[in-house]
Amino acid sequence: MNQDWEDRVSAAWASLDGYGEDGAAEFRALIDTFVAELPADSPLGPFEQACAWDSTGHSDKAVPLYREALARGLGEVSPYKARRTKIQLSSSLRNTGRAREGVELLTPELAAPSDELDDAVRATLALCLSSLGRDREGLSLVLGALAPHLPRYQRSMAHYARQLTAPEDGPTA
Repeated sequence: MNQDWEDRVSAAWASLDGYGEDGAAEFRALIDTFVAELPADSPLGPFEQACAWDSTGHSDKAVPLYREALARGLGEVSPYKARRTKIQLSSSLRNTGRAREGVELLTPELAAPSDELDDAVRATLALCLSSLGRDREGLSLVLGALAPHLPRYQRSMAHYARQLTAPEDGPTA
């Protein structure tokens, strides 16, 4: 779509907290008005609707819409939004008891070109792993993501993160 549309959608998202618990349906209706402006086959429509359902506590309704956005080619329209979709879809899958699918979807993102969403990928993947009882792997991802942001101890924390998933060869010094 155009920049005006993107700006209006961004403004709507910035107002989400003002809707409160009782305004969720009203907020989703607002998003639907923007989606109605899009061509019928646009991947942006199901993306925005999925985000609206997800952000108002309905992961179950968001999952098929996220999948539809990806199937319609969101990655060609906006690689950034496609990556966001994978993160959010993985979280929704976890919330609906399908954490394994979330892990399968997000794991390839660890090798994707780096961007500002890298930490969100790791945090969401860590939650999915934890839901599967793979807490050490999840903690390793979170520590690895956190380490570069620390004012000190970056090297140590990165090392500890790697150690959490390293094969156990016995005690280390």
